[in-house]
Amino acid sequence: MIGPSITIKGEVTGEEDLLILGKVEGSINLNGNQVSVGESGELNADIQAKVVIIDGTVTGDVTGLEKVIISKSGNMRGNIIAPRVMLEDGAIFKGSIDMDPAGASVSKAPLAAHQTAHSLAAHIKASGGLDLKSV
Repeated sequence: MIGPSITIKGEVTGEEDLLILGKVEGSINLNGNQVSVGESGELNADIQAKVVIIDGTVTGDVTGLEKVIISKSGNMRGNIIAPRVMLEDGAIFKGSIDMDPAGASVSKAPLAAHQTAHSLAAHIKASGGLDLKSV
């Protein structure tokens, strides 16, 4: 826990859950754990964690490997990347949300395969047949 009277400037890393009630400037990287920003917490930091729960104020980008929750008392300014995002009624949020960053590259693959098949079909039609030696 980072208490209400504590201010940290720099990088926070570790292997356990973290509750922030004070101030943090910099970055927080707890990939396998949960980061909770209490109502008195003020962060000017990028956060990367398994689960991020925001009840206080966060300015920075947040990456939740499982989910990000901004509660009704939460105030966030920045971008969110997570497979699941929850904004409670009353939450304040300004930024962008990317709920499936891997999906963008996956969804382009079938389109590319379709375009290749389409151009091959056009070549076969234009040439009057398919010469397997030239393919």
